[in-house]
Amino acid sequence: MMRHQLALVKREIWEHRSVYVTPIAIAIIVSLGVLAMLMFASGFAEELDIAIFGAQNLAGDPERKAALTGFFLGTSWVFIIALAILTVFYCLDSLYAERKDKSILFWRSLPVTDAETVVSKLIMAILVIPVVTVIGIVATHLVNLMVTSIWVSMKGGDAGILIWGSVPLLDNWAAAFIVVIASGIWMSPFIGWFLFVSAYTKRSPLLMAFMPLILISLLEGIILKSHVFAENVLGRGDGMPIFNVRDIDTFFDEEQWRVADNATSLLVHLDVVQFLTSPGTWAGLLVCGLLSTGAIYVRRYRDDS
Repeated sequence: MMRHQLALVKREIWEHRSVYVTPIAIAIIVSLGVLAMLMFASGFAEELDIAIFGAQNLAGDPERKAALTGFFLGTSWVFIIALAILTVFYCLDSLYAERKDKSILFWRSLPVTDAETVVSKLIMAILVIPVVTVIGIVATHLVNLMVTSIWVSMKGGDAGILIWGSVPLLDNWAAAFIVVIASGIWMSPFIGWFLFVSAYTKRSPLLMAFMPLILISLLEGIILKSHVFAENVLGRGDGMPIFNVRDIDTFFDEEQWRVADNATSLLVHLDVVQFLTSPGTWAGLLVCGLLSTGAIYVRRYRDDS
């Protein structure tokens, strides 16, 4: 079973190159953007000297950590947005494409069950793609830190103090890993739904996936004058219980920096226990399981190839 899953996951990576090409492309774009920003800043020599002097001699470690954390957050969110888009298109294409190009006939000739095939695609969407995204985030951070260090040294600053002595590397990377993995688990009902649509629809999987969700929300608002479906389904992404909202509100509070040394730590603002014990998390996994089971059933008994 495990050997089959590893082989199937390798097959998915081989067939869907966008899984690793997308993070590489974003990493290159973000790195070029940072380089362009540094070159632009070099044009303000006097202001730049004052800023470097202030950051090196006047600002404390919490302030420098907060600035670098903000920089990390900005680059990480680009990857997370791309992760969401990539996951949607991967799920909708994964089972639909094999029927469209008739490759399902070849894969069915192998000793692999429909359940194993669908589970491998579920693992790709919930685990593998997020992990590849985190690797892209870490690689981008390292490249940008090295480029920024060289630039700061060329401008007369101490990169050891301004960059490497203040940057909370492990904290940021651990937080990125937790948030990305938690996002995949929290949005698993949509992943299950997309896989079911991909296995069922004969054409236009993107339209068939989103049209029912939008129509149900509109009809509910017009006929029932309520928005329960929209709030609980379409608005699910806003309610992920992984963040400690109270701490997020005080994240950029200067007084908090002086009171607690770990106030700028991203891990402080995450509540993993709250996420794992949330009924919404387990309800979402249950819905994902039911929809994935439906995708297995459809792939097994419906063959229009």
